[in-house]
Amino acid sequence: MQPEIPTGLPLPVHLRRLDHDRMRRYAENLAFYEGSQWEGRARRGERRLTFNYARAFVDKITSYLLSGHTIQVEALDGASSEARSRARTAELALREVEAANAVAQLDFETELDCAVLGDAAYKVTWDPTAGTVRISAPDAQGIFAWREPGDLSRITAVASQYETGETTAASSSPTTVPRATTTEFWTAERFETWEGAELVDSVPNPYGFIPFVVFPNIREPKQAWGASDIPPLVASNRELNRAFSQLSQILELSGNPIAVLEGVAESRDIAVEPGAVWEVPEKARAYLLDLLQGGGVALHRDYIDLVYRTLHDLGESPRTAFGHNPQGLSGIALNTELDPIARKVERKRLIRTTAYERRAAMVLRLLNRFAGLDIEGVRPVAHWAPVLPVDRSRQATDERTLVAAGIHSHRTAAANLGAEDPEGEWARVLEEREMEGR
Repeated sequence: MQPEIPTGLPLPVHLRRLDHDRMRRYAENLAFYEGSQWEGRARRGERRLTFNYARAFVDKITSYLLSGHTIQVEALDGASSEARSRARTAELALREVEAANAVAQLDFETELDCAVLGDAAYKVTWDPTAGTVRISAPDAQGIFAWREPGDLSRITAVASQYETGETTAASSSPTTVPRATTTEFWTAERFETWEGAELVDSVPNPYGFIPFVVFPNIREPKQAWGASDIPPLVASNRELNRAFSQLSQILELSGNPIAVLEGVAESRDIAVEPGAVWEVPEKARAYLLDLLQGGGVALHRDYIDLVYRTLHDLGESPRTAFGHNPQGLSGIALNTELDPIARKVERKRLIRTTAYERRAAMVLRLLNRFAGLDIEGVRPVAHWAPVLPVDRSRQATDERTLVAAGIHSHRTAAANLGAEDPEGEWARVLEEREMEGR
């Protein structure tokens, strides 16, 4: 399905009229993640403390998500030595591309953006000057995608808009596009480049496919775009900030108590200082207001604990994930305690598996087209380490048993144990055995 653009309207101008709700959500989620968590303007003398648990939760989930992630290239015909050799060569080429593009760091930064905004994208292109593949992560706030009406996972066109220089006030206008804005428009057949509202280039697509992988953080049913991790945390985080601010102010006032005079029509020379003596009329009374009497602080503390609990429940990140383990849980008990965060990570990995395998397939296709890499009969496969801590010695024993029973290959066992290059490890094992035999 090709995008429908009003006749005579430049594509960049048309993009400024699209997805206003999505862009608003992106801006709100990003502002909350960065610490703008109070609503409205502060009243005079109002204390506003901000405890950015939203950021801590997003960073924590992202760290769990990317733990032990590798992409390996496997042969479709595992029994053929030629196919295994092609897979080995393709995997080494993929490793070189990942190293040249610092993919590990790029993935972490992109996953943070994805968790905050709700969507992310990768761009995979060929750099003729360097003679290699370039992997980048364009800002989702500048990505527009058109999809098949009956299958939202199938993208038929992508526009990527970004700033290449200083912008002006006119950049916010929905009817004008500053010259500093570059827009790329990709379909499987065409590639267009726009500078401002002017089309500067339109050529056949040099790759034969759209070089973008657009994926959601968490997919909402029947929705084209994803959901951020921020909205479920907003109400609890704001209430926690308010409760802490209120308790902080009470404690400060208790340290500087309020003097109360009863039965006094007027006062002179009333000084609040150590050793001060007050003269008050008969039947009058003077005392210091104690804001902490009656266990008031305990009530505030208990309420904060309740809010804190809802924050962890809605964020699916138990306090144990932050190192709080007063019961000394371990083994099955610890895994049960951490199960909510494991389920959340698994939901994300279902989406990331497809996205990372698609990105790797694009890399291999470009290497095949421009560098002559033979990729016949091979495919990239994503492997993930367990989300929760495991007994490595027990896992190694299980894998050894599966290999001996012919259920797992040595390569699969090495991959499950976290080896980034299982084929290379197995080759080195065979080499060592041969040397020992000599």
